[in-house]
Amino acid sequence: MIDIVTRNLKEVVTIEELKELMEKEEKMAYIGFEPSGLVHLGWLMCADKVKDLIKAGFNVKILLADWHAWINDKLNGNMEAIRICGEYIKDAFKAMGVEGVEYVYASDMVKDDEYWHLVLKIAKETTLARVKRAMDIMGRKAEEAEKDVSKFFYPLMQVADIFYLGVDAALGGLDQRHAHMLARDVCKKLEMKKPIALHTPIISSLQAKERMDAKMSKSKPESAIFIHDDYETIKKKIRRAYCPEGIAEQNPILEIANHIIFQHFDEMEVKRKDAEPIVFKSYDELEKAFVSRELHPLDLKMAVADYLEKILLPIRQYFEKHPNNYQKLLNYMQNKY
Repeated sequence: MIDIVTRNLKEVVTIEELKELMEKEEKMAYIGFEPSGLVHLGWLMCADKVKDLIKAGFNVKILLADWHAWINDKLNGNMEAIRICGEYIKDAFKAMGVEGVEYVYASDMVKDDEYWHLVLKIAKETTLARVKRAMDIMGRKAEEAEKDVSKFFYPLMQVADIFYLGVDAALGGLDQRHAHMLARDVCKKLEMKKPIALHTPIISSLQAKERMDAKMSKSKPESAIFIHDDYETIKKKIRRAYCPEGIAEQNPILEIANHIIFQHFDEMEVKRKDAEPIVFKSYDELEKAFVSRELHPLDLKMAVADYLEKILLPIRQYFEKHPNNYQKLLNYMQNKY
């Protein structure tokens, strides 16, 4: 079962602690999401990981971090829009095949005095410099908090979330590492459970001009594939995506093949314009062929688009049958909240 937990992860802190945890009958993991807009492929990767954790025997809580989204100025800080987005996120996870999880809103947790007691205890064990270093968990630079002190609360609240929910493992993208490490560092002083950190990779932005370690972002639609994108939109975005011939590093098309497609399919067939199709039995085979320039970027792109359509079509069909929260969110976004 530990192989199921660790597959498609970038980092586990620590694997020894995870092995010990896997021996226990009761174990809990959590992942938090800001209700802040439409769901893209990065969330699909996390949804797949949640399903892995459930299969491996974890109880999983998904935190709908509405207060965090408000602090982070998402959806213009409109709490009604943020709440609707939270309900849309529940629909999205169900559409992505996630069942048997518990959803928790941050706005319910903050009603408890003990939550804020935790936040202050964490603050008393944390330097301002450490909090500033953790600002990247919310996609912000430290200087942005100079005009809005509430943003300094964000990392402290994320650590409090982990302790308040009483989880054994914290799942998140590698960009959440600072918060998870802060929780691990202060847990002993606070006499709290030490969380194991499970970090997924980050799928890079599709746009070449975004190369500097930028990730897919809902705020930049051309940088991401959304779960609602139809086949023509997928093909259009993939055709324009950064995919330099023979280069695997920070190549979003290869990352999608690795972290999305090969998690859903045992093999991948790539049709070629001037040669016979190639069937790859693993991502390593695919990358080797691409780096050796046996595989042309455009052929790879079209294959990735085809496989993404196979994955996303059932999700779109789910929302055709359950459009309510999705349409409400779109209406807010189109009317600028």
